[in-house]
Amino acid sequence: MNITSSHSKKNKPQIYLASNSPRRQELLQQMGVEFAVIPQFAEENHLSNESPENFVVRLALAKASDGLARLNKQNIPVLGSDTAVILDGKILGKPEGREDAIAMLMSLSNRSHQVLTAVALKNNTHSAQLISTTEVSFAKLTLKMCENYWQTGEPVDKAGSYGIQGRGALFIHHINGSYSGVMGLPIYETRMLLQQFNLSLL
Repeated sequence: MNITSSHSKKNKPQIYLASNSPRRQELLQQMGVEFAVIPQFAEENHLSNESPENFVVRLALAKASDGLARLNKQNIPVLGSDTAVILDGKILGKPEGREDAIAMLMSLSNRSHQVLTAVALKNNTHSAQLISTTEVSFAKLTLKMCENYWQTGEPVDKAGSYGIQGRGALFIHHINGSYSGVMGLPIYETRMLLQQFNLSLL
């Protein structure tokens, strides 16, 4: 198991982060959390008749549980998170290729959609989870804009084919909710979970 660390050698991590996302790592660093990273391999399959809310919560918990199982009984909390882009009640996942990405972006054009991010924190005796919901409104896009954006490489591994923290922000008219939640780790909800585990940041 490869574990990378953001904490000093003098201090043990407050939590482990079960994620491959550099954006989630950046947000934890912004919060001042001492953490180490456990790469996660949880399958992200959507179950039939599963609501988007249940989907993101289930995956966040699965990532935290998978990380905890690989810690050899260390009782340090593990944080899992999952994000989904929702349009007309349907989950828009990561694009399968250029045509899929462009079609997704055009479907978001001049419309509002929801971004759900669930966070789960778990140790050997306790688990808790919260969910953040943000409404994101896109400006009107042209096919050329979407094609040029695909060429940047940014949409390849992004739910909904865009990243708010990158050039995808050029498409966004406004948001109502959590910017960090759209990035993949809502800071407020994460702080609330840490407090439940008696981990204070300030």
